[in-house]
Amino acid sequence: MPKLKYSYNKKIDEERTTRATGKEMRISHKDSVEICRAINGKRLAYAKGFLRDVADLKVAVPYKRFVTGLSHRRGFTNACSGAYPVKAATHILKLLENSEANAEFKGLDTERLFIKHIQAKRGKIIRGIIPRAMGRATPFNTTTTHIEVWLDER
Repeated sequence: MPKLKYSYNKKIDEERTTRATGKEMRISHKDSVEICRAINGKRLAYAKGFLRDVADLKVAVPYKRFVTGLSHRRGFTNACSGAYPVKAATHILKLLENSEANAEFKGLDTERLFIKHIQAKRGKIIRGIIPRAMGRATPFNTTTTHIEVWLDER
């Protein structure tokens, strides 16, 4: 299996930043892209609270790119379509908590952490089939997603 590298190559201060990655997570790529867009640049405590609210169906994630067939949601200022991607929100929340634990291990102040960079990339597709009548088959594929997170202490 090929080794994945981080795509964020800016000059960073290694003592004040921490990172984490999730490889081949079985979540929707479309949902994870929109969640990452919503929490990029936010404070870590706000992002974790936002993802908990999405998992509890209290707050919708605004969709800007993948909006075909989505209904309108109340409370948006810049977008009108949205959804509640519960599975993707819980997986990204676990990844943020993992990155926070990495920051604690490095001795960073977890109250001052910001999400410097978060990105969702399309992973490999797990092929599957559903048997049908007359010896035919229908493809039933599962998408995977790679997510990388960089946290910065400000």
